[in-house]
Amino acid sequence: MEEGSVVVEGRVEPDHSPLVAVTFQRDAHRKEKYLEAEPKALGISQITMSVLNILCVGVFLSKGLGLLSTDLIIFISSLLVVIAGSLAVAAQSLHLPTLRACLGMQIIACGASICNLVCTLVKMEDIYCWQHGDFNATLYEDLCHRAEVSPNI
Repeated sequence: MEEGSVVVEGRVEPDHSPLVAVTFQRDAHRKEKYLEAEPKALGISQITMSVLNILCVGVFLSKGLGLLSTDLIIFISSLLVVIAGSLAVAAQSLHLPTLRACLGMQIIACGASICNLVCTLVKMEDIYCWQHGDFNATLYEDLCHRAEVSPNI
């Protein structure tokens, strides 16, 4: 039966109850529907992309090309996405508390990803030299010069 389906039962005994009783039953296989969305692939993708993001932020900070204020937010948000990905992989067991934790963390991961996107856009706007290429007129002359020679990391 479908989730929340209605079952109508007729009564034969002359009790003081109504002639027809309506009860709701849950689908016993609703947890298996979760596996159709391939949560393991989602979790592995989230973990991989977040680790890449963390490594990039770490490399840029180590070379002096990052801004600590935005990079710290990106680092923390990426860790939240790694946790959400780990829970998505762990939810393969179909243990109900793990499924609930996975859903909650996926919602938090969506917010963290939006935060990462905003911080990345802020970082891109702060680097003036990418727009004009005029290194002398920018406040970020040293940053632009280091970014230009950074391929020999």
